Amino acid sequence: MDKKKFRQKYNLFVVEGNKNIRELHQSQYKIKEIFSIEPKNIDFLGVLPYQITEKELRNISFLQNPKDSLAICEILQPKEIAESDTQIILDGIQDPGNLGTIIRLADWFGISQIICSEDTVDYYNPKVIQATMGSFTRTEIFYTDLEIFLQTSKNQNIGTDMDGESIYKFNFPRNINIILGNEGNGIRPKIEKLLQDKITIPRFGNQKSTESLNVSMAGGIILGQLFSKK
Repeated sequence: MDKKKFRQKYNLFVVEGNKNIRELHQSQYKIKEIFSIEPKNIDFLGVLPYQITEKELRNISFLQNPKDSLAICEILQPKEIAESDTQIILDGIQDPGNLGTIIRLADWFGISQIICSEDTVDYYNPKVIQATMGSFTRTEIFYTDLEIFLQTSKNQNIGTDMDGESIYKFNFPRNINIILGNEGNGIRPKIEKLLQDKITIPRFGNQKSTESLNVSMAGGIILGQLFSKK
């Protein structure tokens, strides 16, 4: 299930670790099977876990250091996008850890959905699911043609750019699409043309310090500033 084509073929994905698996209990996701080295620690979900050894868990896990349990779950059927006042838009994010962290941020700030370009890393990638620490159960992820979506969105399109206005001076609109670009290339030119405004996180440290912020770190700082003004 580490390959997208197999997840799509069988309509299944993997959730690892008792904490993540427990988050499934009150979600829409249906658990098919659970494999655990300590079934008694995860036996309250209405699914009888299979007892396995630590060696067997290592053999089926996608983690370097699996701890306790692994669940096989059904992928949800995609829904139609219904816009909300505050949306995170991801243009070509490729790192599973970044997507997982951004999902956690959305959950923390109460943002119900994230809209992704069609080439953004797959939401059901095991590394993405692991990085969300359970937040994937409370955040909806959509994949679509961003150019078409942003042209028709009722929200204002605000994107990150080194030459943008400082987030500490920017007057955030009430209805907003916060657009974060690819780790190496930023927002694509065709998407950049659809922005109403550009924002940046000013550097206060030495100019010889880190070249740029990780996209998930930048997203967290922007969301913190946005919600400080709400």
